[in-house]
Amino acid sequence: MDQESMKKLRLDRRLLNRRGWISPAESERAIAALPDVSDKIDPGKPASEAESEQEPGDGAGFDGA
Repeated sequence: MDQESMKKLRLDRRLLNRRGWISPAESERAIAALPDVSDKIDPGKPASEAESEQEPGDGAGFDGA
């Protein structure tokens, strides 16, 4: 793989728990360098209200059919 692809995979959550994949110090540095995107949060409805409004069979889970 080229280096750009490896950079993208370094913080892949499926690979983070591999022994020797990334050091804890490198992981902390990478997480600290991520941009703050908290201004993109939609303050509309709390998650608990949004979940209670979903109807059965709307793709939210397996309906057994």
